[in-house]
Amino acid sequence: MKFGVVIFPSKKLQDLVNSYRKRYDPHYALIPPHLTIKNAFEATEEDAKNLADKLQQIAKNTNPFALKTSKVSSFQPVNNVIYFKVDKTEELTALHSEVNQEYSEQNPDYAFVPHITIGQKLSDDEHSDVLGSLRMTKLDHEETIDRFHLLYQLENGSWTVYETFRLGKE
Repeated sequence: MKFGVVIFPSKKLQDLVNSYRKRYDPHYALIPPHLTIKNAFEATEEDAKNLADKLQQIAKNTNPFALKTSKVSSFQPVNNVIYFKVDKTEELTALHSEVNQEYSEQNPDYAFVPHITIGQKLSDDEHSDVLGSLRMTKLDHEETIDRFHLLYQLENGSWTVYETFRLGKE
């Protein structure tokens, strides 16, 4: 099975992101807007149970933190992904690092750049046009993150929550 670890932002931010994803992200119907903490990885149901226990510990030792988006950016020339840039914080970086230590044999493909995808798999021209118009978008959103989620992928390619972990002491 495929699993992943993500943060879902507030409904307000998800609605804003989805207003773009509807048009620019072919994965729109497969998963709600999210910030990836751990990229998709293969694991058995038993591995997932063990990982969930470890994630529970990580969550207990992590306090809620601020998530702030401030601009639209892109991963070009690596790929044609357009995203809301999420400001890197100590807490977010530590959470990413701790979660990824659990599966350290799977090296991440890219350095951690906190973001929420709004468009991907765009042609070069489309990417250039969309990014050009969205770069002008004034983005100033801040919210408190108090949970993260272990997801698994269904046979139809969509993702669903396996378990939710609340941050801080219960």
